[in-house]
Amino acid sequence: MYDGVDVIAEEVRRCIKCPLHQFRKNAVPGEGNSNATIMFVGEAPGYYEDVQGRPFVGAAGKLLTELIENVLGVPRPSVYITNVVKCRPPENRDPLPDEIDACSSYLDRQIRLIKPKIVVTLGRHSTGYLLSKAGIKIRGITEVRGKIFSLFLFESLLNIMPTLHPAAALYNPQLKVQIEEDFRRIKNFVNKSLV
Repeated sequence: MYDGVDVIAEEVRRCIKCPLHQFRKNAVPGEGNSNATIMFVGEAPGYYEDVQGRPFVGAAGKLLTELIENVLGVPRPSVYITNVVKCRPPENRDPLPDEIDACSSYLDRQIRLIKPKIVVTLGRHSTGYLLSKAGIKIRGITEVRGKIFSLFLFESLLNIMPTLHPAAALYNPQLKVQIEEDFRRIKNFVNKSLV
């Protein structure tokens, strides 16, 4: 059976694997270029994402788009953006381990299909999920942010770079400098890998 990103998106929209489906307006499968060089993975949709059914469209999404376009120098539609959990947790709480477990197979399949040169994990939940698949346990995002991990996952070499979630910079503007620094690293990594 063909397993394209559109097929996965339709499965996500119909998903009832965990209780989060009871609270959602829209599931948020992800969007962007299915042949993207760069893939961004957040933790879960927020209010505006739930309303629109699209990832990163609220204030954090506006900052992410600004970073993609102004620091990476590429249009947002050229990358792929998704989350580990595809439905909004009530009151924007952190996703629970059972919710991540129920939903993560969609992300795994998206990564296998898209085969990005680098996956940028936004925040501790997406970072913890992907690094744990390689047996790496983290205590927090600050210990690993800005580092590139080259790991054999999903039957291929996968480069993962954790950074802070853009929402963190909305609460603490000083963190935007660190995120911009990480985005410059992403740009350098991608430019070197394309040579």
